[in-house]
Amino acid sequence: CTGLRNLLQGLSFSAKYYSKHNPPQTMCPYSKIKPKKCHILDCPESTCTHRTAPPGSILPCRFFSCKEGTKVPSKRKQNTPIVTSDLLHKDLLKSEQENWNDISPTYEAMTKRIKEKLEELHNMYTLNSGSPRMRFGENVYFEENGCIFLAKADDDEGNADILFSIEDLGFSDVFIQRIRISPDQRYLAISLKSENSEEAICIIMKLGSFPVVEKVIPSVFSFEWAANDVLYYTTQKNLKCQNVFMTTFTYQKHTKLVYTEQDARFFVDLYCTKDRRFLTINSNSKTTSEVWLVDCRHPFESPALVQARTTGVVYHIEHRKEQLYILTTYGEPAEYKAILTDIASSGKENWQLVYALEKKTKLVDFEMFSDGCIMFLKNAGHLYLNVISFVSHSVQSIKLPTWACEFELESHPEHTTSTCYFQLSSPVHPPKRFAYSFKENNLIEQAVQEVPIITNCHTTRLLAKSKDETLVPITVFHNKNSKELHRRPLLVHVYGAYGIDLNMSFKEEKLMLIEEGWILAYCHVRGGGEQGLSWHRDGCQHNKLKGLHDLRACITLLHELGFSQPKRTALAAASAGGVLAGALCNTDPALIRAMVLQAPFVDVLNTMMKTHLPLTIEEQEEWGNPLEDEKCMKYIKSYCPYQNIKPQCYPSVFITAYENDERIPLTGILQYVQKLRKAALDHASRTSEKGNWIPNIILDVQANGSHCDSSWEHSLNE
Repeated sequence: CTGLRNLLQGLSFSAKYYSKHNPPQTMCPYSKIKPKKCHILDCPESTCTHRTAPPGSILPCRFFSCKEGTKVPSKRKQNTPIVTSDLLHKDLLKSEQENWNDISPTYEAMTKRIKEKLEELHNMYTLNSGSPRMRFGENVYFEENGCIFLAKADDDEGNADILFSIEDLGFSDVFIQRIRISPDQRYLAISLKSENSEEAICIIMKLGSFPVVEKVIPSVFSFEWAANDVLYYTTQKNLKCQNVFMTTFTYQKHTKLVYTEQDARFFVDLYCTKDRRFLTINSNSKTTSEVWLVDCRHPFESPALVQARTTGVVYHIEHRKEQLYILTTYGEPAEYKAILTDIASSGKENWQLVYALEKKTKLVDFEMFSDGCIMFLKNAGHLYLNVISFVSHSVQSIKLPTWACEFELESHPEHTTSTCYFQLSSPVHPPKRFAYSFKENNLIEQAVQEVPIITNCHTTRLLAKSKDETLVPITVFHNKNSKELHRRPLLVHVYGAYGIDLNMSFKEEKLMLIEEGWILAYCHVRGGGEQGLSWHRDGCQHNKLKGLHDLRACITLLHELGFSQPKRTALAAASAGGVLAGALCNTDPALIRAMVLQAPFVDVLNTMMKTHLPLTIEEQEEWGNPLEDEKCMKYIKSYCPYQNIKPQCYPSVFITAYENDERIPLTGILQYVQKLRKAALDHASRTSEKGNWIPNIILDVQANGSHCDSSWEHSLNE
């Protein structure tokens, strides 16, 4: 805090708005950064750590499912006195840290080998994948190694100016989260985030011969330029974003509150339409949304409401030629549809259907252009592009390569461009760049990478029949050269919450496992979003057990088809995926030999009973409200991992947790580990079966890092 305060004082700004929740950082007063000439490929390395988020995350994007934890609520006081609770927490934490210190040396040789292999793979693939470019006219902006560069689009020599450097500004242990450039390219807004905090700070640079830090805004979540010198931004406190501010940078510099959301279930963010005609203020809960428009030609006028919130209706706005293009769940079936309406009559009674998605299709992303739009879709595990032409009034569907599992849309600030660039990847395939050309009406694969994509990995897509006969997709990867697959180790992945897909982007550790003979399986169970919004609805609240049935069916089918066997099977999950993984560990421990959890949500009932916690109220749309619904309380209790631990033969368990995690209370994880270990020991002491064994139950509490968000170096150590 002192470091940032010094920085703000050095810039002649008050530190009174700085949130106490921001972590201490090493910083220095700095008002000017001299641009340095350098070759793009020879950028000196900075102290900025590599982020695990995809490079495109710094660019404009829109999500069509409520992301886990992007919102917040309140909670009631604990029954246990605070002092007693704190002491218990400290004792449990100390005990687990001592246990970890005793156990971890056992694995030193193994971790050394794995670390060397992962570093080799990281250097081989990551260094050859270039950073996404943002083109504005003749200028190109991009970020590498904690630096933001400006280059000329027609410069073939690779020369670029450094506009911003984390290292030069004196920050440490932060990464660039988001970049926004003003329409006239005179200002650059950058958000910096530490892996130890959920909150980010926004730095506004005035560009020119000598870029200058114009302003520093603490605790910012999203921000967009409404005009050349008018910036709108949202502030974040306790994981909540409910206030929107406007600030100006020229003659009459001032900041004022523009919008406040009163409902704790809703989370506010900002987005600019592709043609920059409107800035949208989007207020979203898990199931409902409301959008207000700021006319960028008149940024000081009050926002205008598009359509008042209607329970169960989600919608997002784009604009083209005085008409609003709306993606919404309004109408039957309750999946996304493309709607058209006039600006002057934007209410849902005037919405005209343009295009509706097929059943069990997931809308992953959407990009608007002057003569058409592109929908990025997922159906039955395969990725597609649907190109809608506003000229010929036609829809063209293009199936993408079968190995692809993830999209990464690149930034296209100019809506008049005729080419859409994006990257495709899978857990074992590094990102590969593609483009769709409106002029040529075809898909173009970009230049072949210096390092070839792995070719000895086989991808299989299966369907497992769940308890209610529903077919559940599974994506399986294994080495083509592997013999006797039933003897190979299997790593199963699951999530199944919030309508979010399993993360299937490229990870070096997944490729390493394939090379060493492992089988990887991704179970797309209900509760996730892989087959559209109905897939999520069928696995949340009173349907949560369906996700557990799906997971059991998936693992059983894999074993029946000869993919490994229970004694060689491990289950991996993170965050809310810990609910289904932990539940399976209680109900079917014989299906797996080991379980690996990262920042897991394992105490659903107690967490949802505490309304003082930041996410509880909004999470009621996912889990239900046990405080007011006794039936809901009993239902949660029937599957909650912590509540259903009992003496039995458990698999070995490894859990990574974070002291600074604001989303998953560490106390709940500590108590879960303690109870699980006791149950395993009780079972071992009561039985004298031949081959009886006591599982390893290990908790590694990381002092640094926050909820599943860490640097490359930190994640490598994990």
